[in-house]
This record gives sequence, structure tokens and C-alpha cells, in this order.
Amino acid sequence: MRKFVTSLFALILSGLAGGLVALWLAIVTNANSEYILVFMVSALVTIVATVAFFIAQFVPNPQRAINLTGLVGVSLFVLAGIGLIAWTFSQPPGKAQWSGDLPVVAGLILPSIATVIVQWLFVGWRVRRGLKAGA
Repeated sequence: MRKFVTSLFALILSGLAGGLVALWLAIVTNANSEYILVFMVSALVTIVATVAFFIAQFVPNPQRAINLTGLVGVSLFVLAGIGLIAWTFSQPPGKAQWSGDLPVVAGLILPSIATVIVQWLFVGWRVRRGLKAGA
């Protein structure tokens, strides 16, 4: 039951954190309807990260699995961000719309990283407390 409650609270907290980062980026960049995609991806990343960290709690060494899951998640989104930025700058000069594309790229990557970090910190904290209480 503790693992389920931990994952439920992690879902709520990381969804809030990712949504707030996406909202802040939308306000700062004066975004329009293109940020609908950002908010949908933020919700999807929150659900996928919750499932990944939930599964990581059931392995024999949960603290190591949670750290590995968090590291892989952050690395994945950093690499995706680098790839999207490289793809944006590789467009021909006539088709380049960097001022319109880069805010969306930031909106896709930064809330996702914030979501994974919040999940990593919260689930790791709860598992450490559970291991100390059980010992």
C-alpha cells in the first residue's frame, strides 16, 4: 500500500511541477495554441514516469533502481532536447522559424525534466524512509 500511495502522491506532485513549468514557459514566450502539444506531452510524461518509478519500487534493491530510472529519464530528455535543437538549427535558411520553434522545444523538454526530477526525489525519499523504518 505504501508503494501505491507513494506513486499516487508522486503523480500529483510531478504533474503539478511539470504543469507549472509549462505554464510559466507559455507565459514567458507569449505562446498561442501551439502549447496545447506541450501540455499534452507533459501529462503523458507524468503518467509514464509514474509507472516507471512504480515498477522500480518492486525490485530487490529499490534505491538503486530508482536512481537508475531517474538518471535514464533525465538523460533521455536531455538527449531529446539536444536532438530537437539540432534539428531546428539544421533547417534550410528559407524554412527556418527559430523564434517559433525553440519555445516549443523548450516547452517539450523542460517540463519533462522537471517531472522526472520531482518523481525521482519524492519516490527516492519515500523509499529511503521506508527502508529505514523497516530496518
